[in-house]
Amino acid sequence: MKKIIRYFKESRLELKKVVWPARDEVIASTKIVLISTAIFAIALGLVDFLLVQGLELLF
Repeated sequence: MKKIIRYFKESRLELKKVVWPARDEVIASTKIVLISTAIFAIALGLVDFLLVQGLELLF
């Protein structure tokens, strides 16, 4: 039981050392992730479509 209590105390101390990003930084990073994900999804969808069309021409 002492190990569990010590674990939570140490975890809380470590969380106090963390430098959390500012709200604006989080929003900017989230926008970048969403936009890049959408771009990759569109690109992969286009490649998939072209491959399917190419295979349909062959067979």
